[in-house]
Amino acid sequence: MAFQIVINLIIAVMWMFLSESYTMASFITGFLFGVLLLLLLRRFLPGGFYLTRVLKAIKLILVFLREMVMSNIEMIKYIYSPRPIREPGIFEYPLELKTDWEITILSSLISLTPGTLSIAISEDKSKLYIHAMNIENVDDEIRSIKETFEKGIMEVTR
Repeated sequence: MAFQIVINLIIAVMWMFLSESYTMASFITGFLFGVLLLLLLRRFLPGGFYLTRVLKAIKLILVFLREMVMSNIEMIKYIYSPRPIREPGIFEYPLELKTDWEITILSSLISLTPGTLSIAISEDKSKLYIHAMNIENVDDEIRSIKETFEKGIMEVTR
């Protein structure tokens, strides 16, 4: 993937030099030309086409923003509700992620979402302990994290 990005940037800079126009528009034109060229020659290059991972990373960011907005709305409901929060607690989340980088991203996304906080990781890195402000059903919480954050992280990193 890094090789393809470097090749694309080299094509963009070469386009600027060959067209003798050192503007941002010329660079973007060269970059788009490089993307098209890499797309046509992708079977000769190692790895998959790099823009698919970039698009998946953007999708993960959008999923995080959606979850953050929804969590903020839920927290506002709980704060201004006359009844107390029902079930705060800690639950154990089984991890499918293997690398330290993936686990760090997941725990950061969970901690940045209002109402949840990553507390600890087990010694064998197979479980993540999470504190949530309202746990109605632990299985639903686990399923929600697996379908949003963990799935998105695996799409980007693998």
